[in-house]
Amino acid sequence: MRFEVLGSLRVVRGETELDLGFPQQRALLGLLLVHTGRPMRMSEIVDVLWCGQPPASARNVVRRYVGALRRLLEPGLPPRAPGRRVLGRTGGYLLEADTDEVDLLCFRDLARQGMRAAATGRPEEAVRHFADALALWGGPVATGIPAATRAHPHFAAVERDIVRTAQTAADVALLCGRSEQVLPALRRAAELQPLDEPLHARLVMSLAACGLQAEALTVFEHVRRDLAGQLGVAPGPELGAAHARVLRQEVRAAGHVTAWNMPSARPKSPEPFIRPAQLPPDLAVFTGRSTELDTLSALADTAAGTGHRPATVLISGMAGIGKTTLAVHWAHRAADRFPDGQLHVELGGFDPRRAALEPVEALRHLLTALGVPAQRMPEGADALAGLYQGLVAGRRLLLLLDGAADIEQLRPLLPVSPGCLTVVTSRNGLPGLLAAGARPLRLNLPTAADARAVLARRIGSGRMAAEPEAAEEIVARCGRLPLALAVVAARATSRRDFPLAALAAELRASHGSLDAFSSAKGAADARAAFHCSYRTLSAQGARLFRLLPRHTGPFVTAGTAAALADLPLCEARTLLGELAEAHLVTEAAPGHYAPHELLRAFAAELTE
Repeated sequence: MRFEVLGSLRVVRGETELDLGFPQQRALLGLLLVHTGRPMRMSEIVDVLWCGQPPASARNVVRRYVGALRRLLEPGLPPRAPGRRVLGRTGGYLLEADTDEVDLLCFRDLARQGMRAAATGRPEEAVRHFADALALWGGPVATGIPAATRAHPHFAAVERDIVRTAQTAADVALLCGRSEQVLPALRRAAELQPLDEPLHARLVMSLAACGLQAEALTVFEHVRRDLAGQLGVAPGPELGAAHARVLRQEVRAAGHVTAWNMPSARPKSPEPFIRPAQLPPDLAVFTGRSTELDTLSALADTAAGTGHRPATVLISGMAGIGKTTLAVHWAHRAADRFPDGQLHVELGGFDPRRAALEPVEALRHLLTALGVPAQRMPEGADALAGLYQGLVAGRRLLLLLDGAADIEQLRPLLPVSPGCLTVVTSRNGLPGLLAAGARPLRLNLPTAADARAVLARRIGSGRMAAEPEAAEEIVARCGRLPLALAVVAARATSRRDFPLAALAAELRASHGSLDAFSSAKGAADARAAFHCSYRTLSAQGARLFRLLPRHTGPFVTAGTAAALADLPLCEARTLLGELAEAHLVTEAAPGHYAPHELLRAFAAELTE
């Protein structure tokens, strides 16, 4: 059996296409298909099929459609038998099918493989996966069902996912010179979204990368005219920058000039030239991480080595692992490479005290640091972004964006012209940022030697040497997590009359709890830090995380997660990916996940 929804709604058995019946029956099948393996509540089904104005008999009609679909998909099924395809669930229904039977599931699986390949520095392989995924897309989703139903957010969300995948594929293909592989899908996506500026910017760049400069300029002119005619606006900075690069024939520029060694070509600006110096103070007791510091320098050098693209490095990892500390320390060491200044924005994506910073506010912060007075700042995100991009063009700046929540928060802040290096920290893996060319540095736990050095630097090497066994136990009980070590070291420093053995006994007594890693309000606190990551999860992802302590083995696989949460295997695999993306579990080997011991304790507390 083959189910198709990425284009015309079709079901094929063998070589025979099935007649899917009445329009609303087809719409029901399409709705179940875009949620394959997940139950749809009866109220949702009724709302979608009748656009919020159902007749009194709507639920009975849905049940008749379900019966007809069951008989269609499984000929010979006895009357009233549920079969194995359209299954009843409490208050609703779901469609059961394997990944290779549904084009949408195949699309998502291939796109996920593409994201993973891009995130691990394999752009050519990523493009192949993206191209295979986009080849499954044959046009507007679920063509053949009533237009009013197709306009429902359930179907629109699938088309948005396709467009986002096309954009990501374009970014990766531009990065490795394979734009011709994704150009057909990019053209279709642009037809579907004629006013989507980021999408058209990528189409313009991809056309030029394929040697089709004239078509690239024509596409820009068409979308410029449509924006003016329909919205009364001019192209924004991203589309404008793509157009400028095509005009200057920079899309396929060669050479490997390091961005911070390029001659400055600062454009004339009505604003004063300010050299910001916004880096937060370096941590006085920073120690270790020599490998990571060298890696960060190497990644920054490699990212900047293209010369004709802005350079970005992403530092990601679990809460409390020291991402910000590492980024700030490295930034101070590398500051002399950026003579035009250093900018810093706390994006607050995981700050328990306030909401994440909106891009508009972040742009205002950056423009203020660059010398733009409040009365000179324009209104609106596009105008602010345009002014910002103009001010940073040609400058050699270091930009530290700390605590990013997602790619949408970052996108307006990333320089579009070469010369700057952006260092982003996030608890999320941000695959969209990596697919756009950012270099990844996934921060792991410090080595045992580095963890001991961290503790010694904070409490004194003499005290460590006096009680080596207790010191070893403290490091082990903290799971080598820098945040936990900092909390315990603060307690040890505040009570120098306490032996380390007493602190070790305290940690031993609270094993399985985070009480020993809690601090006064406003100070570092492991529980609060973990909760900020946890609250970003979907409801199903949060539920699976809470269930993890029930599994006593060293690793969780998709199979064990499915059994724990009573979920289909494909959904369990997706949720484990969500937890790994949030760094609430670590993928120690392909398909084998494990939470840090303190995260396991946090998950257990959530169920109490």
